[in-house]
Amino acid sequence: MSVKGPSRLDQTAFARWWWSVDQTTLVILWTLVAVGFLLLLAAGPAAAARLNIGNSFYFPIRQALFILPALTVLFGVSLLTPLQTRRLGVLTFAASLFLMVVVLFAAPEINGAKRWLPFGVASLQPSELLKPGFVIVAAWMLAEGKRNPSFPGAMIAMALFAVCAALLIMQPDFGQAALLTAVWMVMFFIAGWSIWWLAGLFASACAMIAGGYLYSPHLAQRINGFLNPSVGDNYQVDKSVEAIGAGGLTGAADRSASIRHSLPDAHTDFIFAVGIEQHGVVMGLAIMALFAAFVVRAFLRAVELKSVFTQCAVCGLAAMIGLQAFINIGVSMRALPAKGMTLPFISYGGSSLLATGLAVGMILALTRRRGVSLRRREVMP
Repeated sequence: MSVKGPSRLDQTAFARWWWSVDQTTLVILWTLVAVGFLLLLAAGPAAAARLNIGNSFYFPIRQALFILPALTVLFGVSLLTPLQTRRLGVLTFAASLFLMVVVLFAAPEINGAKRWLPFGVASLQPSELLKPGFVIVAAWMLAEGKRNPSFPGAMIAMALFAVCAALLIMQPDFGQAALLTAVWMVMFFIAGWSIWWLAGLFASACAMIAGGYLYSPHLAQRINGFLNPSVGDNYQVDKSVEAIGAGGLTGAADRSASIRHSLPDAHTDFIFAVGIEQHGVVMGLAIMALFAAFVVRAFLRAVELKSVFTQCAVCGLAAMIGLQAFINIGVSMRALPAKGMTLPFISYGGSSLLATGLAVGMILALTRRRGVSLRRREVMP
């Protein structure tokens, strides 16, 4: 798929960038962002009314302000070489890992968890930036291990994963820990490691969930509420399922007593339900198709790459976005236990938009078509 852009005879920096990046990925991204803003126009006023915010379009306006820096990051990162992308990933990982430790001591507790660092009128969720940073560092270590069998790349990557998972569990954020584990397993598979390693990772993930169920009342409540809807507080999930059922095939946008008005997180974690209530199952299927197309396109581009690093990094970043969307949609339809996780590109939130912009920028940078050979030191193993 291609869209109309600068002429191929144009030699400006933007034109060279335009013809080197994957335009199909850009079209999918822009469509998801546009859909997200459309749905936020429906969910935002209801959320503002519940929070006694005078401006009905408070959340759409703030989201528009978040979109600009996110797209700026995406464009800037997409200009990088693979070596520069790896360096950026390392710096992002180191900074976010440090902030993850700071969160445990300095972040305010919200709903029993410490995940956000306040910065004046805005706040930052370090775990959102930790994920793309970890993918890049882990891909680097896996590639170095493949290039030099005596180098313990897999062991280093495994140790870093264990540290990240432990920090997420300490917040606690079992959902993000589970997402990181799934992404890590995808990367391990892409790198060609033994199936026994994957089996061990899966067993570790099951043990982590079992331990969380036994020692975390919060997680136990979520799982019990999923297995038995009559137990615990399932108000939001119940309202989400009700909204999806009310949407029907084409939506109920003209109905005055919309269910979204009674859904507290309609503009964030449950915006998928708002989309179906307003525009029907057709909208839900379209959103799922867009995410599926995004992931498949990234994997197809990864197949064309020669480097183990770039293949693992692109597949890991795409899987991170696709699996997060899968979890969010699954929770909205009560197919998965409740988990506070945003829908990439669509849910309200600056940290989420910035992190996904960074991740997509890295995907574009690593899959760009380059007409001239890179310097030897810029060729990843």
